[in-house]
Amino acid sequence: MPYIPHTDADEAEMLAVIGADKIDDLFDEIPSRLRATGLDGIPAGLSEMEVTRLMQSRARADGEPLCFIGAGAYDHHIPAAVWQIATRGELYSAYTPYQAEASQGTLQLLYEFQSMMTALTAMDVSNGSLYDGASALAEAVLMAVRANRKATGKRVLVPESLHPSYRRTASALVGNQGIELTEVRFERETGQTPVAGFEAAAGDGDCAAMVLPLPNFFGVLEEVHALTDWAHARNLLVIGVVNPVALALLAPPGDWGETGADIACGEAQPLGMPLASGGPYLGFLTCKQDFLRQIPGRIVGRTLDTDGKPGYTLTLQAREQHIRRSKATSNICTNQGLLVTAATIHMAILGAAGLERVAAACHANTRRLTELLCEIPGVEPLFDAPVFHERALRLPAPAADLLSALAAQDILGGYDLGNEYPELASALLVCATELRTEEEMAAFRDKLARVIATRSRAE
Repeated sequence: MPYIPHTDADEAEMLAVIGADKIDDLFDEIPSRLRATGLDGIPAGLSEMEVTRLMQSRARADGEPLCFIGAGAYDHHIPAAVWQIATRGELYSAYTPYQAEASQGTLQLLYEFQSMMTALTAMDVSNGSLYDGASALAEAVLMAVRANRKATGKRVLVPESLHPSYRRTASALVGNQGIELTEVRFERETGQTPVAGFEAAAGDGDCAAMVLPLPNFFGVLEEVHALTDWAHARNLLVIGVVNPVALALLAPPGDWGETGADIACGEAQPLGMPLASGGPYLGFLTCKQDFLRQIPGRIVGRTLDTDGKPGYTLTLQAREQHIRRSKATSNICTNQGLLVTAATIHMAILGAAGLERVAAACHANTRRLTELLCEIPGVEPLFDAPVFHERALRLPAPAADLLSALAAQDILGGYDLGNEYPELASALLVCATELRTEEEMAAFRDKLARVIATRSRAE
């Protein structure tokens, strides 16, 4: 470990003081069968030049295929200024210390991020970010169970149409705390989860909360107003899992039903973050004022100093939130500061009108892509409910086979729904963001048509 400053002499001196012969003696209580014997799978270190050459060669091997995959991570345009600003030294290397007043620039940026997220979700409070959308949902579930004092149990209703990775992550993080995630089936005709489905799953009423995705994993828009009112009538808290770009067009969680959702969370990757082979991404979490003391992570407030000048500081949360895990509301003790920086710059550049134009273009492109693909015999929409910028399509052959053939022609043709829903093995989830052109969508149609025709002749 080259950055540990202790010399061999320093280590020997410290070991002598505590009466140990070697550092391994400090871990003698760990059974030998549990100790790592080496890191044989890790190759020797490379120089900066060698790493650069390796990564460039891998990037070239990936090529530049057309991307029609969504499924939780989206290929949006990122204005050049976003990362030019985000990677400036004063932002790229900044970190909010525990003595919050020492890093005013970083704190101001987090404050701006929180302000933008509360405006986007129509909620009262936002934290300074979480690791990703899936872990943000897990934190929202923990928060809802803590906050709902009217609940007689710890069950949370979760639609099967919620992103499968979110469901797995939430289950892993809350399952050992006595919280049960009860999955609710979606309708095969619409892809939506109706009130009747939640009613049946709720059973004897020992539920604390319900989760509502908008859009859901299939791109379908749920009936969030009716579902929110149903949940509140039964003393359930409502957790909205939302796409931030979609909120430029759709009703925000704070406006769902008569009184709005109680907590909202999601993935901020569409706000200025490249796909980047799966991360790092950024989770956001907002809530009503009533649950301010339950929200995990950091909250930055704006105040005035003794000279009457604006200043920013961590506020409204105990220090234990960040440094004493055994006493904390949550084990979240840091934030995705660089990604928050990019998301804040991205939203500032686009503004409300720009984000709305992006969302409208995404919706229009997906409608157009659906029209083009459905010109192919045997291709048709899987569900008949409204969608945002993804659509599930039924294919005349297994999706996995067709995707493989398309990939060989530099088309990433969508997500095989059979991966997560075996009954949908011949269904494909496609997405068209504002980046996709008419020519690219037509090329996708033509290549998919040829692949299907070739397969039909072979059979």
